[in-house]
Amino acid sequence: MSQPEQGNGQTPVSGVDSATSGAHLRLAPRPLDRPRVDPTQAATFGRPRGVDGAFAGRPGSTGSPRSVALAPPAPESLATAFGRPAGGELLQRPPGHQPLDASPEVDAVFWADRPAGDPWRDPGASAVIGPPAVTEQSTPRPDDEQEPGPRLSVPELLFGRRVQPLGLVLFLVAALLVGTAGGLVGWLIGRAGNPLTDAEVTLSPVAPGKERPAGSVSDIAKRVTPGVVSIEFKGANVSGVGSGVVVDGGGYVLTNDHVVAPATQDSSAKLTAVFTDGTRAEARIVGRDPKTDLAVIKVEVTNPTVIQFGDSDQLQVGDVVIAIGSPLQLSNTVTEGIVSALNRPVTAPGEGGGPQVTYDAIQTDAAINPGNSGGALVDSSGSLVGINSSIRTETGGSVGLGFAISGNYARAISEALIRDGEVKHADMNVNVKSVSAETSEGAQVQNVPEGGAAAAAGVEEGDVITKVGDRMVRNAAELTVAVREHEIGETVPVVLARQGRQLTVQVTLQSD
Repeated sequence: MSQPEQGNGQTPVSGVDSATSGAHLRLAPRPLDRPRVDPTQAATFGRPRGVDGAFAGRPGSTGSPRSVALAPPAPESLATAFGRPAGGELLQRPPGHQPLDASPEVDAVFWADRPAGDPWRDPGASAVIGPPAVTEQSTPRPDDEQEPGPRLSVPELLFGRRVQPLGLVLFLVAALLVGTAGGLVGWLIGRAGNPLTDAEVTLSPVAPGKERPAGSVSDIAKRVTPGVVSIEFKGANVSGVGSGVVVDGGGYVLTNDHVVAPATQDSSAKLTAVFTDGTRAEARIVGRDPKTDLAVIKVEVTNPTVIQFGDSDQLQVGDVVIAIGSPLQLSNTVTEGIVSALNRPVTAPGEGGGPQVTYDAIQTDAAINPGNSGGALVDSSGSLVGINSSIRTETGGSVGLGFAISGNYARAISEALIRDGEVKHADMNVNVKSVSAETSEGAQVQNVPEGGAAAAAGVEEGDVITKVGDRMVRNAAELTVAVREHEIGETVPVVLARQGRQLTVQVTLQSD
């Protein structure tokens, strides 16, 4: 291999100016130091015969070993779409690009009829790396220095081109006329298309109002409803709604014991009375009587509406009565019915395992449902004649068998509770069960505790009591209510049957 000249470290290329090609910027290759090669290793690791350079031809290629086998020519359609434009030599050239003038500061890489300025480049290589297509980058001007472009006018924005104002006005007028004509035609078609409608019809209102004479249900409800309250109890484990009746201006409310009993069993429970005008007041228990299912609570209110007691002993079967309360949490509900029966003994299990409830009831077919408990049963004058307490049903709802505690008896119990906070009842101190025979029925004595009123009067086990005072006794419940009609310490005649004989004994009633 011939050695390059050592004048300036450059090897001139014949026919090419070194300033143009950039050859003067590159160092000439250093002299090669080729040590002696072992023939055995040369035969093992050397080039095959006929191969002169490092780039051997591909298998199956023709020509010299240094020739590069190119891919077959592309189809004409691809060549037309993606090939170089006619007369072009290189790719990635923007339109109007002028080649850069070679200078000592610029390395000439691309060439046409002259070799590359890099003497180390293999001229048989098929790829070339050129400068970027864009050589100059413009610096955008700040927004405040850029000139705003022309703005669109309203006609241009709406129609995409300029129009004359007169043409726009005429277009709007034409559109308005077409819309008006279309609406008129539609109205005429709609008017003529349905013969059943007439827009000119005006219904005449009824001039006179509804006649509500004094003593009507509406008149009674208007006067009495403000004196009936909803009683809500809510605690960690219990909640519910009942009814109550304001019986005194001091805020005393009469209700059922089973309405307030859950609040006494849960220390977190709170009683609230809700009046018809929405007033809510916290309630406190004054006294309870579980045996008759009555209780009194007190609320702090100003000038409440008070219901007046009537004489329930004057009621007769068939008299009109009105029930007012909050059934199923529907406050201020009014239902009407009649008195279905009087002096109907009713028994019910005690709350929370307490004593059995027994009272003398007024039976009515006025609709009474859960939540009516503790509400008012008033007569045709609006006077309180009963406290709604229970129903008899197989469906869970009202079937026309409702029961209210007699108003006269409820008044006596409420007075005792307000006065003393508790109440005592007359008692014979005897255990009985209901019996009936072909000729009679009554309450049969099961046992007679010693020291009681019955034992002192000579009542024996097995006797059947049929009458107490002036009231007939047909079952065990009726015996209880008949005794409680009398005062503690009062001596009353008791008729009983013993071994086929009828006896009358005088019993001095004691306290329960």
